[in-house]
Amino acid sequence: MTNETQLVEQLKSESHKDQAFRMLITLYKERLYWHIRNIVKSHDDTDDVLQNTFIKVYKNIHNFKGDSKLFSWLYRIATNESITLINKNAKRLQITSEEVQQLAINSLTSDVHFEGDVIQLKLQQAIATLPEKQQLVFNMKYFEDIKYKDMADILETSEGALKASYHIAVKKIEAYLTKD
Repeated sequence: MTNETQLVEQLKSESHKDQAFRMLITLYKERLYWHIRNIVKSHDDTDDVLQNTFIKVYKNIHNFKGDSKLFSWLYRIATNESITLINKNAKRLQITSEEVQQLAINSLTSDVHFEGDVIQLKLQQAIATLPEKQQLVFNMKYFEDIKYKDMADILETSEGALKASYHIAVKKIEAYLTKD
């Protein structure tokens, strides 16, 4: 396995770009899929966003400066692409992005790719009630166990703010799940 610096060099090199890109996809496809899926909910939308993410990476790898980890840069692109899709759907349907999230959760029950049970569905509904930033932080910490340091790179904010967001998100989710 090649290290990140070598991979980036190969991605930027015309002669190795395609091979390096295939390796990048192999390394990150599954993690990025689940990161995106936690945001957009639907399998089909996730596939679209994942594809757009890799296209953006392929076209813009020469802009990657190495100020953050490659993984952080990929996640930032995937996160932005996910939010863009939600906002685009909201605009197309002329509803808020929160309502788009709710529609996506409502359709999870009929999604053949959703393997969750009633509890998982209730958790997704609770997460959807959170503001966008808290949703991102909660998903990244709870489902993906991403360290606050890496999250700070991805979301371009301080670790302290992220810890506070996560704590507030957990409290709101607990309240939502215990309200009945």
